[in-house]
Amino acid sequence: MKKVRICAVITEGDARSIKRAADLADLFEVRIDLIGADWREIVPSLHKPWIAANRSVKEGGKWRRGEKSRISELLSALDQGANIIDIELNAQEMKDIVPQIKRKAECLISYHDWEGTPSAARLAAIIRRQIAAGADICKVVTTAGKVEDNIPVLKVIAMFPRTRLVSFAMGAEGMLSRVLAPLAGSYFTYASVDQGKESAPGQVPAETMRQLFRIIK
Repeated sequence: MKKVRICAVITEGDARSIKRAADLADLFEVRIDLIGADWREIVPSLHKPWIAANRSVKEGGKWRRGEKSRISELLSALDQGANIIDIELNAQEMKDIVPQIKRKAECLISYHDWEGTPSAARLAAIIRRQIAAGADICKVVTTAGKVEDNIPVLKVIAMFPRTRLVSFAMGAEGMLSRVLAPLAGSYFTYASVDQGKESAPGQVPAETMRQLFRIIK
């Protein structure tokens, strides 16, 4: 089995948790909207690739200022050494933002459904839009209301074998997809740096995720 990759999400400046997660994760996600203005003080200590993300309230985050300031803060991560920038598929002025990102980093275009889980066909249509928009990495995340909702997010991975794709479902019912996604071919899966520091429903600690993969392997 090929090595599965874990992305540990940083939601606050807890140096101890970040250092601990560094031994378990392959890359980090820096949640600018959750960390706050101090996020720039964290990134110099990250000795692994990292993704910058800055979610608005409507996208499940905590950025409450305007869209222009949100994008400006996100793009400033390019000068801080971000390897990947996460921009939402529905963000304004995508055509202008994506080329800016790709001049210095890879562009991850994300889609989140906070209401439910569409069919695999619907998810595939979203992924094709992401690819057309210039995504280097595609990400589709849904919300699971029942165990069966794990199936579409896993099924769609096999539909794009040549695409770096991250696909899973949030929520307690979607935990299974978080574990199985990389085994099904997902580019990586997300985990929290520690217990109680989750950035989304159903996220498990990096230590737990790594232990699960060791058992499965």
